[in-house]
Amino acid sequence: MQSSEGPESGIDPVRSRDRKYRIALALFGILAVGIWFTFGEATVFVLGRQVQLRLIPLFVVATFVFRTYMAREADKIRRKSAGEWQGKL
Repeated sequence: MQSSEGPESGIDPVRSRDRKYRIALALFGILAVGIWFTFGEATVFVLGRQVQLRLIPLFVVATFVFRTYMAREADKIRRKSAGEWQGKL
């Protein structure tokens, strides 16, 4: 399978990745809002403390947001590094 991104397809891969990143964050936000309004005011014990039940899935979504952000930053660093290497050749 060939990628639909690249110079020959007319689609800028960096803009495509930025668009996918914004879409992912928007979907995470929609999911978080859905969790907030779906889960009730119940509390559960976590490590000996009472925690609102809705905070547990929100924490899981937040870890995915963090992972997505870190992957995007790592990709930026890799692309910058690859560009510097190609400039030296």
